[in-house]
Amino acid sequence: MKLRVWIDSIDFYVRTCNIFRNFPFELKKVASQAISSSDSIHRNIAEGYCRKTIKEYINFLTIAKGSLGESISGIHAYKKAGQIDQSDFEELDSLAFKLENGLLKLIESLEKKEKEGTWNQSILIRESNSLYSSSQISSNPIIQQSINPTVSSSQQSNNPTIQ
Repeated sequence: MKLRVWIDSIDFYVRTCNIFRNFPFELKKVASQAISSSDSIHRNIAEGYCRKTIKEYINFLTIAKGSLGESISGIHAYKKAGQIDQSDFEELDSLAFKLENGLLKLIESLEKKEKEGTWNQSILIRESNSLYSSSQISSNPIIQQSINPTVSSSQQSNNPTIQ
């Protein structure tokens, strides 16, 4: 949650929601698509970050960049159609420009790490999450029994089957 490009993508989503939430009923599908494409950006950044390999991470960042492109295309069309005003267009366009550059720099940085072999693929335990601190993770976990009783083979044979 400290990744700048992720924070910027959340800001872009919030501003998009604020602009498009009051669209008239006949444009709800347009508004929904604008919100959906902006929502996809931060989700793909997060999903890529949570993947194990750098190739997957870069792939999800590329998908996020595609969703951003969809959003940018939309705001240009909405502006030309008079559906958003100049100030909303400029604000979204400026946020999108910043976000696009951030995504490009992050992808470039990760591609460099991949090429150099400096990417650390180990799974990190978040220090701030005391529930899963390393002192509580055991190599010999306790497996709890199911609270549902098992069905014996004699009970199973009494159940009719549908043919």
